[in-house]
Amino acid sequence: MFRHAVALLALAALVAAPAAAQQAPARAPRAVITMEKGGQIALEFFPADAPRHVENFVKLARQGFYDRQRVHRVEAGFVVQFGDPQSRTLPLDHPDMGTGGPGYTVKAEFNPRPFDRGVLGMARGDHPDSAGSQVYLMLGPAHFLNGQYTAFGRVASGMEVVDRIRVGDRITSIKIIQ
Repeated sequence: MFRHAVALLALAALVAAPAAAQQAPARAPRAVITMEKGGQIALEFFPADAPRHVENFVKLARQGFYDRQRVHRVEAGFVVQFGDPQSRTLPLDHPDMGTGGPGYTVKAEFNPRPFDRGVLGMARGDHPDSAGSQVYLMLGPAHFLNGQYTAFGRVASGMEVVDRIRVGDRITSIKIIQ
């Protein structure tokens, strides 16, 4: 009798183990950027390709780090850049504009994602591991960035809003959605 009970328990464990292993993986967070002049941009992330960059952006967004910041760089056909906390108050032509960050850096996570239109990339200084909070949305392809910068997400919807952004436009908020 005891042997049959053990056999039944072992069989039940064998049947249950694959079902437990096949549970859906945790869904990657998404973000919604709301612009002060109107419009929203939905972002989806690439956690399998750049987990630390996704985690960093999500953490900063949840802390309200990007809220009320201004876009400090727009290069037609290339990028829209934001993420300098000084952009809330410094004049846009101040020499320090575009040099601010969160006070720490994130190690590079170069990956095979190409820098095509709509990709979310992490800006950095000359050193590959100097990224912090400044990010850019690609307005067009720039494959010379491939393997040199970290791509960690993309615009899922709202690219028409990105196309209308100008230097000085303010981000009302960035909200993370699980």
